[in-house]
Amino acid sequence: MERTSVSKRIWFNILLFGFMGQLAWNVENVYFNTFLFNKIGGTTRDINLMVAASAATAVLTTFIMGAFSDRRGRRKPFVCAGYILWGITVTVFGFISRENTAKLFPAAAPAAVLAITVSAVIVMDCVMTFMGSTCNDAAFNAWITDVTDAGNRGAVESVNAILPVAATLLVTVGFGAGASALGYSVCFFILGAVVILAGIVGLFTLKDAPRTAPSDGSYLSELVYGLRPSVIRENRRLYLLFSAQSLANIAMQVVVPFIFIYLQHYLGFDFNSAVGVLTEKPLLTAAAAVGVVVFVLAVLFFGRLTDRVGRGVFLLPAVILQAAGLALAFPMKNIFSFAAGFAVYGLGAMAFGVVMSAAVRDATPPDRVGAFQGVRMLFNVLLPMVIGPAVGSAVIERFASLHALGTYVNDYGESVASPVPEIFLAAAAVAALALIPVLFLRGKRFAENTEAEKENAVSE
Repeated sequence: MERTSVSKRIWFNILLFGFMGQLAWNVENVYFNTFLFNKIGGTTRDINLMVAASAATAVLTTFIMGAFSDRRGRRKPFVCAGYILWGITVTVFGFISRENTAKLFPAAAPAAVLAITVSAVIVMDCVMTFMGSTCNDAAFNAWITDVTDAGNRGAVESVNAILPVAATLLVTVGFGAGASALGYSVCFFILGAVVILAGIVGLFTLKDAPRTAPSDGSYLSELVYGLRPSVIRENRRLYLLFSAQSLANIAMQVVVPFIFIYLQHYLGFDFNSAVGVLTEKPLLTAAAAVGVVVFVLAVLFFGRLTDRVGRGVFLLPAVILQAAGLALAFPMKNIFSFAAGFAVYGLGAMAFGVVMSAAVRDATPPDRVGAFQGVRMLFNVLLPMVIGPAVGSAVIERFASLHALGTYVNDYGESVASPVPEIFLAAAAVAALALIPVLFLRGKRFAENTEAEKENAVSE
């Protein structure tokens, strides 16, 4: 396919909103869980409930606001105002604690204080998710599809694939160390401030795509458009792509909500010690920096390669790498061997994410981009975040008693089940199921537009 360029202004906004969004989502996906588990005194069941409630909120929000942005024919107001409000909701978490709940309800028993505080975290997570899904999942993702085409989406998605990794590194080191040194509240205030700043900057830099036009038809028809059987038949390749993404993301969600708790309490990983080691050993720091640079360049090259040769050839190896990497992480007993095994999964997930995201944008009808964001979230967020953590929590409850490190005494002296290695085997089994839709897709041409898809359907 012919490569096309992306303007500097578009790149700036992709990097700005993409990175800030990933920072906020990364903290929510990982540190809200450790915050609830370590500081509030919640259980893995509470984490499962919070993740599922957040996922349902995200999908419902994206259906509603994605269709609404289609009808308005504009993404900018939703992106910029949404990021500002998103940042404000993040700062609210800095005020949530058992101590503050006890001050508000002085007559409440300790068990009631715990229940109220846990509920406050879950409710505020849903409020924050509503804001984040409006600006990021619905509007910003639709905007990226609006301003790109099949000739540059591989390059764009390679950058989008790097941003979560960069955010993860910064959050792991920065937020982890900051939470230990300054407390969760200060870190929530800082994160909220930078997300607000992104929304303000976007008011001056973000522009809607010239071809974005208000959609016609009733708003209700827009909401359910992507769920119609006729639409699914007309866009069957798109829904196979969604299915493969969903299975891969379910596998990820079996482990991700619990992985930092696992690192801390099962493998004994200390975030402050890790920062200290990097500070005291400059050669190790330099080697890590070189590795990161090589990784980034490789991902960028891979994205451009998919623009040149197509998407489908890379899918099968990516799925195999994901399942193999999760299986390799299961027997590892120290942080270094675990990191080596899990890196295999990361490599597969990175390749899979670049290819699938670009392919989904290629297959999305250009006049219904916002409407399909809700369907994308249904497959990529709701199903994974409801099913995945439930599987992970069930596995933890089943196997925690078999491990000496399978229980953890929190800051309030309460013993709770802690994540154990079996979650990685369960995730590997789910990841392998993604082979089913991938085998249907293998050999197909992934960069076909909607009209070509319909022509093929007629000819077949």
